[in-house]
Amino acid sequence: MRTRRRLALGVLIAAVGLAAAVFPFRATWWGGWILAIAEAGIVGGLADWFAVTALFRRPLGLPIPHTALIPANWELLAQRVGTMVGDRVLTREYLVREIDRLDLAEWLARAAERASRADLETATRTVLTWVAREAPVASAGDAVGRLQRLLVARPVAPALGTALELAQQHGWDQRAAGALAGTLAEALTRPALRGAVGELVDELLARYRERMGFYPRVALGLADVLGFIDRERIVAALSAGLAEVARDPAHPLRMRLSEALGEFATRLRTDSALSARVEAVKGELLGSPVVARLADDAARELRRMLLADLERPDSEVVGWLVDRLDRARLALRADGDLRRRIDAWVKTRAVELVDRHHGHIATFIEKGVHALGPEGAVRLIEEHAGDDLQYIRVNGTVVGGLAGGLLYAIHLLVRLL
Repeated sequence: MRTRRRLALGVLIAAVGLAAAVFPFRATWWGGWILAIAEAGIVGGLADWFAVTALFRRPLGLPIPHTALIPANWELLAQRVGTMVGDRVLTREYLVREIDRLDLAEWLARAAERASRADLETATRTVLTWVAREAPVASAGDAVGRLQRLLVARPVAPALGTALELAQQHGWDQRAAGALAGTLAEALTRPALRGAVGELVDELLARYRERMGFYPRVALGLADVLGFIDRERIVAALSAGLAEVARDPAHPLRMRLSEALGEFATRLRTDSALSARVEAVKGELLGSPVVARLADDAARELRRMLLADLERPDSEVVGWLVDRLDRARLALRADGDLRRRIDAWVKTRAVELVDRHHGHIATFIEKGVHALGPEGAVRLIEEHAGDDLQYIRVNGTVVGGLAGGLLYAIHLLVRLL
């Protein structure tokens, strides 16, 4: 814009120089004609300079009425821009028509065709790494605080009962029981844990002996001496039993656990005494500062583990997510009906959003322009229309000169006639 200002000023100075050059020859017909062109160009250039400058500021700083129009009327400008765009340009009919014209199904097909598993892996790793590094650990405390306020306001026993019923309906309880039993059976193969469980068995047997009578205690001691009571055998039997529970979905222990969960879910919805105890436990837990500290510690540990996993070429988290994203990509590429359903669903939700929030578009735009302030509004218009406004000054000088020359030519013609 500075270059355009220099151009406009240069054209005006050229007109002044031309007038000064031909002034001594003004008595001749050609000198008077050129002088008329130059003088009219000067007048046109000055007039357009004044008009352009008066839009943004006071010319030469003089308090001339009806100047600095944009800074003086920027609030009204913001309101009218918002009304014009929101109510006359981005109308509901226009937005709905444009949404309907979008072929989202075709976009999904192209994206699914062009994207590859390597692309998904790169994008997933990049996003997860950024989230893990940039997300503040304190946000976990904020989330826990919001969850605490939500849980305090609502009874948790019915919701817990509903969650247990849903888990049973989808078989999640059986899968969880199997996974837990398998994990414990695998853990019992480790020497350290086997030793700890063996010590626990010895302690339990010792306490049991203390409560028994003389003769049962003698019989138990004799069985121990003869090797019938072996803690290694007990631990091995426990490990084998857990492995069997993990393998057999119809194991009696898993069935009994499922029945107990069902009974507990029903009691959570119907037993007022149990609900009261659950609410009391909830209050104690939510009021404890240990929960917030535990959330912070868990968030830090989770972030450390996630970053360590993402640094590995064969990241388990990335692999798990990419497997599911790639299956979704293949499904989108092969299933045209799925793409059409997604297209219809997205467009329906978008139209609902337009119907719900269309009245706020004008207010949103008005607030955006209003936030610029008078100086910001001036700077915005100068950045986008400043070049054209400077060309108006150039055109004013040129057109003014041509008009002056035409009028002087008519004057000469009348004198000649």
